[in-house]
Amino acid sequence: MNIKNIMDPREKITVYAFVGPSGTGKSYRAGLVASENGISYIIDDGLFIKENEILAGNSAKKAPTKIETVKQALFIENSEKDEVIKAIKKHKPDKILILGTSDNMVKKIAENLGLPEISKFIYITDIATKEEMETARRIRVTEGKHVIPVPTFELKKDFSGYILDPLQIFKSKGSGAKPYISEKSIIRPTFSYLGNFTISDSVFRQIIEYMADKTPAIHKILKTRVNNVGDGPYIYLEVIICYGYNLINSVQEFKQKIKKEIEQLTAMNVQEIEVVVKGIEVPVNKEE
Repeated sequence: MNIKNIMDPREKITVYAFVGPSGTGKSYRAGLVASENGISYIIDDGLFIKENEILAGNSAKKAPTKIETVKQALFIENSEKDEVIKAIKKHKPDKILILGTSDNMVKKIAENLGLPEISKFIYITDIATKEEMETARRIRVTEGKHVIPVPTFELKKDFSGYILDPLQIFKSKGSGAKPYISEKSIIRPTFSYLGNFTISDSVFRQIIEYMADKTPAIHKILKTRVNNVGDGPYIYLEVIICYGYNLINSVQEFKQKIKKEIEQLTAMNVQEIEVVVKGIEVPVNKEE
C-alpha cells in the first residue's frame, strides 16, 4: 500500500504565522504578507480564506460577545472547526498563513485544526511602523472599525447590517509587476456600541420593483412594507400574478430572487419575505 495516498493532506502544509496585538493592522496587511511569502490561503478570525474568497468558517467579528469572539477565532467549537478542516482537506493548500495576537494563539489555532507546527513567525513590528500601528489602534478604539481581508461581497451572508464600506488597496505582486486592486472590508463587530449601518427602506422597494419587472409571472406590486431592524429586513408584499403561471412556484421563485438580489446589493441578510397574492391578471383577448 502506498502510504502517501492515505496521508492527511494537512501534514504536507507549511504553516506561517502573522502575529501582532489586536488592532495594529494585521488583517489590513495580511494580503501583503501572504503575497511576499507565496501564500494563497489565510486563516483570520475564524475564516479560511483563499485570496479574495471565503472558503469556510464564520467570522469571529460577528460574535455577540468578546468571549465568543475568542472561542470562534480559536476554533473551539467542533462544528466550526470541522467545517474548516474539511475545506482545508478539499483545497489541499501547500502554505497557510495564520493571523493571531500572540505566538500561543496561532499555535493553538494550528493545533485545533490539526495543522503542522508553525515554520515561520512574522510580526507586525517587522512590516509596520510604530506610527502606523498607533493609528490603527486609535481607529479601532475610537471608531470600532475592523478590517477583514476579503471583499464586501464575500461577507454579505456573514454580517447583517454591520458592514461599513469597502476598502480598495493598490498592491503589486513583485518588483516591476503591474499593480492590482485588492478589496478589503471595514466592519463594526456586533458587540460595538457605536451604531449600525442601515439602508433606507426605499432602496429595498426599488430593488423589489426592479425584480418584479424582470419576473414575467408578477404583473404588479400593490403594497410593500419593510421592517428594517438590526438583524436585517423583514419584507411584506402584496402582488398580482399573471394568469397562466403556477401560483405557488411563481411566488417562491420571486421570493428567492428578491432575497438574492437584496443580499448581493446591500450586504444585509433578509430575515423573512412574506408574499400575499391579491389577484390574478387575465390578458384581454383582442379578437373578441
